[in-house]
This record gives sequence, C-alpha cells and structure tokens, in this order.
Amino acid sequence: MKAPPFLPLLPCRPCPRNAWLSSALLRATALELVVLAGHALLYPTGITGERSAPPRPAADPAPAPSGTTALPRGNARNTGHTGKTDRPPVVLLHGFIDNRSVFVLLRRSLARHGWRHLESLNYSPLTCDIRTAAELLGRHIEEICARTGHREVDIVGHSLGGLIARYYVQRLGGDRRVRTLVTLGTPHAGTAVAPMASAHPIVRQMRSGSAPIEELRLPAPGCRTRFVSFWSELDQVIVPAEAACIDHPDLDVTNVRVSGIGHLALPVHPAVAAGVRQALDAQEPARGSAGAASVA
Repeated sequence: MKAPPFLPLLPCRPCPRNAWLSSALLRATALELVVLAGHALLYPTGITGERSAPPRPAADPAPAPSGTTALPRGNARNTGHTGKTDRPPVVLLHGFIDNRSVFVLLRRSLARHGWRHLESLNYSPLTCDIRTAAELLGRHIEEICARTGHREVDIVGHSLGGLIARYYVQRLGGDRRVRTLVTLGTPHAGTAVAPMASAHPIVRQMRSGSAPIEELRLPAPGCRTRFVSFWSELDQVIVPAEAACIDHPDLDVTNVRVSGIGHLALPVHPAVAAGVRQALDAQEPARGSAGAASVA
C-alpha cells in the first residue's frame, strides 16, 4: 500500500533513551569544560616532580599485658588481616600530556581517609613508547618500596597512565610489586583517536591493533595483581567507550561503569574517588565481576 505523501511531515515522538543520552551528554560536556578550566589553572603546579619525603615513623604500640602474644607486623596481604594502618603506598600516574596536578583532589581524598604513603609520578610528554615508560615506572616503584619498606604498592592510573601501569604489571613482571591496579578511562582495547593526534608515536600505540595493545592480549597465567577499571559511557576520548574495560581470561578484573561524566572528570569526581577508595581497600573481589556507579 502506497503511503500518503504527507506522512513524512507528521511529527515523530523522540526516543526517551536518546533524549536522556543527549541531555546527559550536554551535562557531561559542561562538566568537562569546567574541569578543563580548573585543571589549566593547576597544571603549572604539577610540572616539576614532587619531593619524596621519608615516611613518618609509626608510633610505638603500647606494651602488651603479660601473658599475651603480639601478632607479627606486615601488610594486610601478607598477614591476612584487614587493618588499614599499614596500607601499601599508592602511586598516581597521569595521562597523556598531563602531570601530577590532575590528582590533587583524589590525593586529598585518599589522605583524608587514612592513606599515608601517596606518590604522584610525572613522565615526560616527550615519552614515545609505552614499553619504555613502563620500564621507568618499574624503577620508580622499586625505589618507593625500598624507601617505604613495603613490598607492594597500589597504582591508580588515568588514561594512558593506566595503560603504562598495566604493561608494567602484565608484561614486565610488575605483578610481584603491584597489589591492585585501578585505571580511570584507560584505552585497554585501544581507542579511535583523532587523526591529527596520531602524529605522536605514543598516541598511535593507544590505537586498537597497535603492538602494545596486542601484547596485552597475550596470555598472562598466574598474574597476581588485581585490576579495577572505571569506564564511562559518556567518555568522548575512549572510542568506543567500552574499550576502557579489561577483557582478559587470565586477569582478576572488576570493570566499574560510571554514569554521567566524561573523561576529564574521572580523576576529580567525588563519587569516583569514593569508588577508588573502596577498590583499594577491597581484599577479595569476585573474579570477573562487573560493577556500576551512577554519578548522574
């Protein structure tokens, strides 16, 4: 049956989901612009590396009553207890063309909730290879462990920082040093970045099918590190957004979906900070589980 000629002119009812996505994207974009402006002001403060101060000595415990036996000291992973007074150091690793200033709010949140050893590392914007950056990260972590007396660290990496940390853990034996790796908007499966940005070699390595991305698909039997990956469906830098999820049969992974914010807001949003604290404090996450956190 032939459609009447006026049918295309009839008003169409918008899809509720599309309307929600459009509204949420507008709000997320506005927030991204606010975060970008704030970060531009803070950026100069993070250009130089931070000074590594010696850890504060822990207070001597009160003498135990006679007839009691003290438990041996050690971190929670090695002794089996869940006390929070001896958390491992947390290493914060920024993304591409960024510096440690991106973690000002997250670092403050962690410090306020009892983390004593916090290290924000800078790597050069001239870094051209993920593998080289991962090797340098490994040397930094060895120095941190020697200085703090801890055998392990936790890492929080934003975007490219998470990819560098994962390469260190999965391909350079870093799983013996890294207890938990938390990534925020990291292109684990690669991203379809803008062609002009691909002029930088390390950006080309973040594309799907690059050599480092393919190396991370290789088997990793016995990897001891726990992975927690935060990703947002409104992330306009990771394309497709689901590429920020980790999908690997040999890894202990929790993928956490964040709603309502974009790429730049991931390291600064208070709801994400709460999720990061929970991830760092978790002792025995379910292998391969998926989570969701709505911050819309």
